Amino acid sequence: MTDLQRHPDELARACADAMYARDPATQGLGITLLDIGQGRARLSMPVRADMLQGHGTCHGGFLFALADSAFAFACNSHDKATVAQGCSIDYVAPALPGDVLTAAATELSRKGRTGVYDVRIQNQRGELIALFRGKSYQVRGTVLAQETEDD
Repeated sequence: MTDLQRHPDELARACADAMYARDPATQGLGITLLDIGQGRARLSMPVRADMLQGHGTCHGGFLFALADSAFAFACNSHDKATVAQGCSIDYVAPALPGDVLTAAATELSRKGRTGVYDVRIQNQRGELIALFRGKSYQVRGTVLAQETEDD
C-alpha cells in the first residue's frame, strides 16, 4: 500500500512508529506515545526522582522535552520531514515526583513549509502544568523514507 492509499491516521501511526524507533532521547525519558493522528499527538511521561531540581519539582527542561517530543510527532505526522523553527514554553504549575504527565499537541496552522502547534501538559489529575507553542519548518525528505534508508 502506498502512502497515498493510507488513511491519514494510519500514515500518522507509521510515521510515529518510525520516529519513535530512532529516538533514544524520547525513549530514555520514559515517554510513551498514547495517541497519534494527522496534526496531533498525545504522549505521557512519569516524573522520576532523577528529573527533580533543587526545589523538589520536575526540572523545566524535562517538561520542555516532553512538549517538544509531542510537537515533533504531531508535525511529522504528514510524512514530511519537519523540524522545529522555534519554541516557547510557559510553566503554569509544578509537576511533582510521581506525577504522570500528558502532553497533547495540536496543529493550529500548516501552510507551505511552516506550521504552528500548541502543546498542553497536564498531570494525572487534569491540572495544567505548562503551555508550549512550536513553530515548524518542513525540510527535504519524508519520515518513512528515512526509515528505509536506515535499514
